[in-house]
Amino acid sequence: MEVFGKALIGVAVMLALVGVTLLLLSRFGVSRLPGDILIRGKNVTVYAPIGLMLLVSLVLTIALNLWRR
Repeated sequence: MEVFGKALIGVAVMLALVGVTLLLLSRFGVSRLPGDILIRGKNVTVYAPIGLMLLVSLVLTIALNLWRR
């Protein structure tokens, strides 16, 4: 049970770091990354943050690989 608790704390810290990074990026005017898809219709808006998902995936992959070693 102790290992699971430590893992949850680690995930929470990583999510907090990602959140702070995203907030800082939005303050510098980087609210949409290249690769983000925005489609505006008459009554519908579809936003697919593909660039953001790739960036978060890359950062988490690197962080988890460093953490496991």
